[in-house]
Amino acid sequence: MAVVGPCASGKSTLVAALRAAGYDARHPAQEHSFVPDMWRRLVDPGVLIYLDLSHEAYRRRRPKDDAGPEYLAMQRERLAHARAHADLVIDTSEMTAEAIVERVLAALSG
Repeated sequence: MAVVGPCASGKSTLVAALRAAGYDARHPAQEHSFVPDMWRRLVDPGVLIYLDLSHEAYRRRRPKDDAGPEYLAMQRERLAHARAHADLVIDTSEMTAEAIVERVLAALSG
């Protein structure tokens, strides 16, 4: 299983929670790669989860690290292939970490 998305979308937190729940979850850092299918090459997941967030949410989560909306747009461009192939897409902008984990676990069990 792979979890991809822009910085501050909740990937690390979700991967840790999924591992704690017994899943083999990984974060292939697709948002930093110019290789469109890096996620597939590194993990080749049975399930691909895409987390997204608004620029406003990014600014709330990382107030000292705001490179502007262009930075988020650039990451989304690098993630376009992964998003197109994702089994589950979640906008985490207004969600707590617990709600994200709950939603993903429900989708995986259902």
